[in-house]
Amino acid sequence: MTFQLSPEQEAIREAVHEFGMEEIRPVAKEYEADHRYPSELLSAAADLDLVAPHVPEEYGGAGMDAIATVLITEELWRADPGVGGSIAAADFGTGMLLEFGDEWMCEEWLPPITAGETPIATGISEPAHGSNVAGMDTRAEQDGDEWVLNGNKMWITNGSVADVAIIMAKTSPEKGHNGITAFLTETDVDGYDATPIRNKLGIKAQDTAEIVIDDLRVPDENVVGEVDEGFYQLMQFFSAARADVSGQATGVAQAALDEAVAYAQEREQFGQPISEFQAIEHKIAEMATNVEAARSLAYRAGAALEAGDDALATRLCSMAKLFASEMAVDVTDEALQVHGGAGYVSDHHIERFYRDARITKIYDGTSEIQKNIISEQLF
Repeated sequence: MTFQLSPEQEAIREAVHEFGMEEIRPVAKEYEADHRYPSELLSAAADLDLVAPHVPEEYGGAGMDAIATVLITEELWRADPGVGGSIAAADFGTGMLLEFGDEWMCEEWLPPITAGETPIATGISEPAHGSNVAGMDTRAEQDGDEWVLNGNKMWITNGSVADVAIIMAKTSPEKGHNGITAFLTETDVDGYDATPIRNKLGIKAQDTAEIVIDDLRVPDENVVGEVDEGFYQLMQFFSAARADVSGQATGVAQAALDEAVAYAQEREQFGQPISEFQAIEHKIAEMATNVEAARSLAYRAGAALEAGDDALATRLCSMAKLFASEMAVDVTDEALQVHGGAGYVSDHHIERFYRDARITKIYDGTSEIQKNIISEQLF
């Protein structure tokens, strides 16, 4: 099975790469040092259809296929996981709206998201519940034609910068995972209080927040999909999210490989560039092979999503996420090793890539969770 990119997809990759190298990479250190969300660059990226590119044209998107969406994420993360990753993650919730939301939700919120005016947040994880989504403590109780939500959400991407969010909450606690519902809410309302998390290891330009939900009132019409069906809706959404993470991991690994190759040609020891030592040649060769393998698996996952084969997509998206994230941590580590002591300080990009890559093994389902999913598909 081949995944030769079409001329259109190649053109998209080239455009994203150019934007990344010219607009993102030069300012990435500055945004990271300030822990600053790149709102200005989000708007610039939107002008090139790089924000939520999968969203149909009628809502301001470009209507790109799943493979194109993955490769856009790959190139944004190749430019910088913090800044580029913020652009790629601005759509985290649009898939839920498109698949399960009412038409008015899409008409009201998708255009400003694709225009780069605001990202969207999705509140799933909690301080005591990460991998165990079904164990969430956030509750929603109906009060007339409204729902009243209470609880805490943790590690929420875009949580303090988004104008709109989807909050997952238990509506029938006694039903376990059969009692979760998705709610759409504006964030500038009473009952929604987000605090940015600043002490992260990496992706410091990306907004990650803790959200305190205190008597948040949401109209009944703001239920996304069906009451008590949120868990199943979320599981469908997660396959695409995991394919996206495989693109993230591939992108940062490629960036690390690029840096290692360039440094090995510049750095001289014992009278010759270190690129001429077989130990370095073999290290680079293994890194490049693993990056290419991850890229192929990521695109294959995207193709399965595009084909609508749910069972295959579930398996391949988890495989792609597992392999690519583990690979990214290994490759960035090896790239830092090629740099030696120079790689351990912020004079070079590689120390940032090394820190940034680590998150891909954790969010959207840990590596351990991916192994569970894969094995369940095989037995």
